[in-house]
Amino acid sequence: MASSKSQSPPYPSASRLADSECFSAYSDSLKCLESNTTDKSKCQEYFDVYKECRKKEREARLERNRQRSLFS
Repeated sequence: MASSKSQSPPYPSASRLADSECFSAYSDSLKCLESNTTDKSKCQEYFDVYKECRKKEREARLERNRQRSLFS
């Protein structure tokens, strides 16, 4: 049972945002918003990077779930 602690959590989507691979992109987009409160269009590049990261995380999670499926 002790070896299960070294594995990833069974439900990564339920983990904290700070544990996400996208946390740095999330932080960067928030910092941009704080410094450009009047012009959010200056932060579009940060938003796009974060959105793409989340998309890749979601795809990886779906693939892991597909591999675990009892019905396939």
